[in-house]
Amino acid sequence: MIDHFGTIKVLKNFLPLLGTLKKNTIVIKFGGAAMTDITLIHDIIEDIVLLHNLGLKLIIVHGGGPMINFWLNKINIKPMFENGLRVTDEKTLEVVEMVLCGKINGELVNLLNINNVQAIGLSGKDAGFIIANSIDNSPSNLIGKIISIDPTLINLLINNNYLPVVAPIASNLRGQSYNINADIVAGEIACAMNAHQLIILTDTPGILLKASDPTTLLSSLDIIKVKTLIHQNVITGGMLPKVNCCLKAISQGTSSTHIIDGRVPHSLLLSLLTDYTIGSTIRSC
Repeated sequence: MIDHFGTIKVLKNFLPLLGTLKKNTIVIKFGGAAMTDITLIHDIIEDIVLLHNLGLKLIIVHGGGPMINFWLNKINIKPMFENGLRVTDEKTLEVVEMVLCGKINGELVNLLNINNVQAIGLSGKDAGFIIANSIDNSPSNLIGKIISIDPTLINLLINNNYLPVVAPIASNLRGQSYNINADIVAGEIACAMNAHQLIILTDTPGILLKASDPTTLLSSLDIIKVKTLIHQNVITGGMLPKVNCCLKAISQGTSSTHIIDGRVPHSLLLSLLTDYTIGSTIRSC
């Protein structure tokens, strides 16, 4: 028997939440193992399409680490990382830009377009909306740090019902390209856009008190707790840039940030539209 009263209760809780979400911008970072599993990709695309059709103002930022590693190995370049960031020389950058801008970005845009969403693929180089420089001023290190973001282009797109899909490549004022961690790009865009929420889809359950033990998931944290865990070396490696970009976004006015498991089917909808706990939420207090 259909539970009509249960359905009405869900709708009564959902509609006010939807009204709040529609007034604000949400930045979603899409990456990790979810980008290598075709079923999960289609689940996430379905979620994004539904949220867009409900009238939410979304900005998608994508990574592509596993696919970059695949192509680097193809040409005998060993992928290397320091503090969760990819070591990027000139040859590595060429592959990174080809994969992110030429392959992944186009494929995501195509998937959204065939689902009747007007998606536009961008990198930070388009209209120079992200200006970057070397993270350590070394000419041989092409990892970028963001100097500035001009939100004019993104605002123009989302205010006209387009869905921006951003690859994390940018350049300096002289045209030198840089590879920027996608989590950092998502966090900086959230700051520049005064986003209501920042959601990072990844391939882990969230922030764990003990590595590789999902039963130690920390579902809710404040800034003090996060900084303590960083100091204690509980948060390290690839989780570190994710958490740091969340902290910065919160410091710049983002209401909440979420690191959620993209391997869970429809985790995006569950995180945004229900009170079901997915991953870790970081708030100011």
